[in-house]
Amino acid sequence: MTNHLMNLRHVPDDEADEIRELFETHNVSYYETPPSRWGISMGGFWVHDNEEAQRARELLQTYQQERLQRQRDAYEEDLAAGRVGGFWHRLRRKPVTTLAACLAIVVILALTIAPFVTL
Repeated sequence: MTNHLMNLRHVPDDEADEIRELFETHNVSYYETPPSRWGISMGGFWVHDNEEAQRARELLQTYQQERLQRQRDAYEEDLAAGRVGGFWHRLRRKPVTTLAACLAIVVILALTIAPFVTL
């Protein structure tokens, strides 16, 4: 029976490449389905054997924990260097865009809530 390991929707190319390399390094006999032409399905990683699926899932879980830590460390470095920031950082760098987005959020909320407030 086939086992679906991972959907490739919203997975960056570098992460998919690292997962392929991980499976090949550990001799996981996987296969990959390509995304559909119209973007309805994004493809994924599959294996045929249940035992192989269990081993692959354990490898994926370990890999994803390591990747999460690497991404958090990179974010912390960028935050310390001033390359990324929160709302106030964005407001200082792009005030018009930030205020326009905030205004759009307020308008959408007002239009959404208005029918319930007038009852």
